Amino acid sequence: MGAGSRLSPLSRSFCSGRPCRSVAPAVATKVLPFEAIPRSGNNAWLNLYQFWRTNSFQNFHHVMQRNFQNLGPIYRETVGTYDTVNVFLPRDAAQLFQSEGIFPRRMGINAWAAHHRLVLNKEVISPMGTRKFLPFLNTVAEDFVDFMHRQVRKNTRRSLTVDLYHDLFRFTLEASSYALYGARLGLLEENPNPESQKFIHAVETMLQTTLPLLFVPPGVMRWVNHKLWQDHMDAWDAIFSHADKCIQNIYQEFCLGQPRKYSGIMAELLLQEEMPLDSIKANIIEFTAGGVDTTAIREEIKAVEKQGFGELSKVLNSLPLLKGAIKETLSWPLVTVRLASQTLCQVGLYSLGRSPEVFSNPERYDPTRWLGKEDNNFKALSFGFGSRQCIGRRLAESEMMLFLMHVVRNFKIDTVSKADINTIYRFILMPEKPPLLTFRPID
Repeated sequence: MGAGSRLSPLSRSFCSGRPCRSVAPAVATKVLPFEAIPRSGNNAWLNLYQFWRTNSFQNFHHVMQRNFQNLGPIYRETVGTYDTVNVFLPRDAAQLFQSEGIFPRRMGINAWAAHHRLVLNKEVISPMGTRKFLPFLNTVAEDFVDFMHRQVRKNTRRSLTVDLYHDLFRFTLEASSYALYGARLGLLEENPNPESQKFIHAVETMLQTTLPLLFVPPGVMRWVNHKLWQDHMDAWDAIFSHADKCIQNIYQEFCLGQPRKYSGIMAELLLQEEMPLDSIKANIIEFTAGGVDTTAIREEIKAVEKQGFGELSKVLNSLPLLKGAIKETLSWPLVTVRLASQTLCQVGLYSLGRSPEVFSNPERYDPTRWLGKEDNNFKALSFGFGSRQCIGRRLAESEMMLFLMHVVRNFKIDTVSKADINTIYRFILMPEKPPLLTFRPID
C-alpha cells in the first residue's frame, strides 16, 4: 500500500504519544502517505530477536497495548515475516471492513474460494443451517452438566472445586466434533478411548506450536527448532487422519442406503457435491482449530424456562443478557486479523476492550453495557464483520450459549480467588493460570 491507498484516510488520526481522537471524516484535512504511519522498530529481524529474547510472544497483547499508548491508535510493525498495520478504534475498524466490499482479498486463497464461502454459509451461518446443528450442541451441553453432577456426587460436601480449563476444552471439542462430523468423541466419559485422547492432544499441540510459525518462515523454523516443526506437522497429520476417518464413515453409511437424516455439517457438504473433497476437509478442519455474578442471567433463564423450552433457536434469542455476557467476554481477546489490499491489518481487540475512548469503565465486567441504547457498532468484532466474519461464528456462539444456559441452570458457581487473572497469548488468548471455580448443584 502507498499514498492514497485505502488506509490513507485513517491516517488523519495519527498523533504522537498517547492515543488521540480521530478527526471527523467530514473535516477536510491533508491525507498523509502510508509511510507516515508511526512504526514500532525499523528492523524486522531485530524486532524478532527482541521478541524471542524477552519472550514477548506470550505477551503479544500487552506489547500491542503499550505500542498503542506510545504510538497512537494506528501503528505499523514488522516482526520477522509478520508485517502489519494495527488499529483499535471502532471507527477505524469500520472503515477497514467497509472498504473491502463483499469479496475481500485473502492471502493464500484462490479466486474460487468466494463460491465455497457461499456454499459454507448455507450450512454454518444461515439461520436454517444453524437450526440443524443446534440439537447436537444441546445434547453435548446436557451431557456436560451430567458429567459435572457425577463429579459433584463423588464429593461428600456436595460441591466441586476445580480448574475447569481442560474440561472446557474437552467439551468444546466434543460439541464441535459432533456438529461438524456427526460423531461423538466420548471426551466426557470417565475414560475416553485412546483415539479420542490422541485427537485432543493433537489439537492442543497444534495450537501451542502455531504462534512461532506466524513470525518465522517454515524453512528457517525447520532448521532453528526442528522438534517444534515436527510436532506441529504430526499434530496436523493426526487431525487430518481423524477427518479422513469421519469421511469414510459418512460414505459407508451413504453406500449402505441407510435412511437419510441430518448427520452434521460435513455430511451435508459431502452429499451436496458442490465443493471438492479437499476443500470440504480443509474448511471443516479449520473449524476444529477456534468469577462473574450469574444471578441476573439465571433469572433470565428461569423466565424462559417457565414459558417452556421449545425451538432452541428461539430460546437462545430470548436470552439477551446471556448474549451480552458472551459479548463482554469476547471483547477482550487479543486481535482479529484482517487483510486490506496487500497489507496485513489487525484490529487490536484487547486494546479496544480496555480503552476509555470506546467503553465507559472499560476495566469493569458489565454485560449490561450491550443492552442499552449506546452505539455499539464495530465494538463486538471477535468474529469479524460482514463478508469477513468467521465462518464458524454461529457454531461457536451457539455452543457457548447452550453451555452457559445449562450450567447456570444447574449450578451455583463461586470463585475461590478474587484476584485479577493474568492472560498469555498462545495463538489464542488464555489464562496464565486457570482460576479455581466451585460448583454447587441447584436443588
